[in-house]
This record gives sequence, structure tokens and C-alpha cells, in this order.
Amino acid sequence: MKKNFILILTLLVIGIAGCKNFKRPKKLVMRDTSITTSTSFNNLFFDSIQIEGFLKSHEEFKPYEEQFLNFYKERNYQFAWFDNKGIAEQSFNFLNLLNSSVSDLQDSSLYNPNLTHLYETAVADTLHQQPLENVLITELSFTGQFFAYAAKVYKGSDIDAADLGWFIPRKKLNLSALLDSSIKSKATDIEIYAKQNPQYKKLQEHLVRYNELAKTTSFDSIPQIKKPLKKGDSSYVVALIKRRLYALGDITITDSSFIFDSLTTIAVKKFQRRMGLSIDGAVGNKMIEELNVSLKWRIRQILVNMERLRWMPPEKDSNYILVNIPEYRLHVFDSGKTVMDMNVIVGKSANSTVIFTGNLKYIVFSPYWNVPTSIVKKEIVPSLEKNSNYLEKNHMEITGKSNGLPLVRQIPGPFNSLGLVKFLFPNNYDIYLHDTPNRDLFSQSSRSLSHGCIRISEPKKMAQYLLRYDTSWNSKNIDSSMNLTKERWVTLKKTIPVLIVYFTAWVDKSGELNFRKDIYGHDEKMALKLFTK
Repeated sequence: MKKNFILILTLLVIGIAGCKNFKRPKKLVMRDTSITTSTSFNNLFFDSIQIEGFLKSHEEFKPYEEQFLNFYKERNYQFAWFDNKGIAEQSFNFLNLLNSSVSDLQDSSLYNPNLTHLYETAVADTLHQQPLENVLITELSFTGQFFAYAAKVYKGSDIDAADLGWFIPRKKLNLSALLDSSIKSKATDIEIYAKQNPQYKKLQEHLVRYNELAKTTSFDSIPQIKKPLKKGDSSYVVALIKRRLYALGDITITDSSFIFDSLTTIAVKKFQRRMGLSIDGAVGNKMIEELNVSLKWRIRQILVNMERLRWMPPEKDSNYILVNIPEYRLHVFDSGKTVMDMNVIVGKSANSTVIFTGNLKYIVFSPYWNVPTSIVKKEIVPSLEKNSNYLEKNHMEITGKSNGLPLVRQIPGPFNSLGLVKFLFPNNYDIYLHDTPNRDLFSQSSRSLSHGCIRISEPKKMAQYLLRYDTSWNSKNIDSSMNLTKERWVTLKKTIPVLIVYFTAWVDKSGELNFRKDIYGHDEKMALKLFTK
């Protein structure tokens, strides 16, 4: 009996001890991923691997993976579009900017209705109860859309510019740094940090106007005429012309009469100036062709040239020379302001002038013209076979031979094809500015006539400008240097940038929208790249 009692007591003690050491399984605690008032959006961070997951389900932002990683790595993967109150003011500013751009540019590729939905959901979440996963999607969606927007509007489409004959280095843009600057400053205008050519905004304003005009106006084709219409004439065609000029803004008063009056003459001259036509105040068939260009085509022309402006590098110097090939004009800028304009002659379509940039370094007075091998082969050798006195007649001489062809140069003088002076900015295209003995060609409205180099209408004026700070030069010794029997080289103390560009739509210093013909077909090639999709 006693033994049984001791055994039961021992088992009881062991049981009690076992109960004390037994640990019950912990209750499984679910992590609360909602943002509460205790967290209050302070110090929101995420893991870098979550970017990879986001991009897998948002392939439209995959091209910007590097920018995503660079941007968030710099901020230690802290949220950017949310502050301690919730979704930040900058998100609202960007959404407005995005929607305005979609409207102004009529560019559906920038439209993102999901972003608006994400923003509205975030704003409505006043109790901060959204799952953190949803907040992260909103965060990364804003970042991705910013990169897509900035790349399109400030950098330009992913097009090989050289494939379109454009050899000016394209503007470089650090999208990650641009977003960082915009977030920190809460800027409503990204352009503060991504400078665009001033022409861009001006063209965009006219694009908005033309888009509205295209929605509200339809044009009947103006018929061709047998002879030009001018002041004093009367015709139903005059009424059609007035209506068109009123719609385009060249005349401010509506007038349906058939009379070609003085106000019509003023409006015609304005339109002719904007189109690069001969400004005579009379309407001929060339002008009617320009009037009949559809609004849809003009809108496309504006968009093509806005794309080119996105490529333009920022100005490094406020003093520069700009040649616009389709305009047949040269413009000199000093301290950012136009100080000189002159007509130029550019290359024919078969010998098109190259679009590039260089630095003007030398003036060569009384130059020799070293005739290019191509011209020697195609023109001079056949002419010599027909006429042995061809060289003497054209003031040329042979200086040697190369690959079986003579090396030919034309001696200095008023008959020289380069005229009395040339301006060199060393480049791989053998293109430069120069004078010409054929002065009458500058009065033509279409001036694509050269072998590629650029002939300028006022060479002495250009020389005076370039040498304006050198007291050893004046009008008299510039004249004498332009009439030597041997060429004279002058090295500029400071080089000046030269930009040879191709714009068929731009806004002039009077605020008027100009259009020119696509003389080399560059617009058409770019339009195929931009609008085919």
C-alpha cells in the first residue's frame, strides 16, 4: 500500500514539472500592411527587389529600369511621391502637367488613365488604410510615367538622328537627376531643370491653335487661276482667299466681298513672308498651293519640327551663327539676340548641305578654290576634252595629280567660285561659308543651288562682325584683303559656334508662325518614324 502511494506521488510530481516546462505554440501574428495614423506615412521605404516585380507587370516602364534603380538607390529606396500627410503635392502638379501636355500635343502615347485613378484613390484614402502594396504601385507608377513623359517631351523619341541626316549631337538628359530635382523643389515646370530650345514653347502654342482650328474649320480648295490676282481685281476666288487668310490669322477682319483691296494686299504680303514666297502682294498659283495645304499637314509639320527642337543641345554660348537650310537664311546671335540676318544659298537636293555644328576659326581672304575631286571628274575633265583652253578661260590651274585625276584650283579674283572671302569651321563634310560672284541668285525665293557649301549674301559684313574687336582691322583693309592675288588667312582670337539646322516650321521674332518646303525630304522621313504607328 505504502509502495503504491509513493509511486503515485512520484508520477504526480513528474507531471507537474512537465506542465511547467511545456511551451504552448505561439499564436501566428499577421503583419498589418495597412498604413495607420501611427505610421502616418513617415519614413516609408521599400526593398529594391520590388522594383523588379513592378516592372514585370508594367512592361511599358521596362525601358527605364536603369533610371528606376538609380533614382531610388540615391534616396535609399524611400518613397518620393508621398509625404507625411499622404500623396504629395508634387504628384498633383505632375498629373496636371501630364494632362496638359496630352491635350496640347494631342499625343495619346502620354495618356495614362490608370495614373489618374491611382491618384484619386490615394487622395480619397484619408484614414490611410490602403495596403502598402497599393501605395507602392502608385509610387512606382508615378515615377515610371515621369520618366516616359520627360524622355518624350524633353529628350525626344528614340530615333536614330543620323539616319535622318541630323549630325548635331542630340541633347543628353539624366532622367533620374531630373526627377530628383523636381521632387525636391516641388516644381510645376520641369523645364527649369531640363532646358528646351525657346522655339519649342512657341511652336507648342501655335500647335494648340492649329488643333482647335482643325476641329472647328473646314477649307474648300481654292482653284488655280490663269493670271495673278492683285489690288483692284474682283473675283469670287478673292473671297475664298480672304476667308482662308482670316482663318490663318493673316487678316483680322471678316470680309466676304470679291474686291481685292489694300487690307487684302497687306494680308497677302504677311502670308507670303511667313511662307518664304516672293513678297509682291499679288496672289499667284504658288501662293494658292500654300493656302491649300491642309491643317492636318501643317499640324504634322509642327510636330516634326518640335521633335527636332527636343534634340537640340542647350546653348553653351550666347554668341553663335545659325543657318536654317529650308529658310535659306543665316542669323547671327550676339548675347542671345539677333544682330544680323542675311540670305544664303544652300546645296541642291543631290548635293544637300549637311546638318551639323562646328566652330568658326578662320577667315580666308582672296581664297583659292581647290576644286573637289567629284567636280573635277564629272565636270572639268569632260570639259577639257572638248576645249583645251577650258582652264585658262575659267582662271584655273593644275597643281598636281592624284589617282589619275588632275588637282585643279581656281586662282583668287572676282571670278572665283568662292568669291572674295571664305569662313572656315573645320569639319569632316568639307562645308564652309563663302562669298560668290553670282550675286543675282540671292534674289530667288528658292535657293538650293550649290554643291553643298553655303554662299552668303553679305560676306564683308560678316568679316567685319567677326573682326569687330580686333583694332587692327577696319573697312578699308578688309576691302584690300578681299582683293589680293594670293590668299590671306586670319585666325580668329575666339571661335564662334556655327549651327547648320533644318527647320521647316518655326516662330520668328515677331511671333509669326513660318513654314517652308521640305527641300531635302527630311520631314517626310521623320514623319514615317514618328507617325507610322
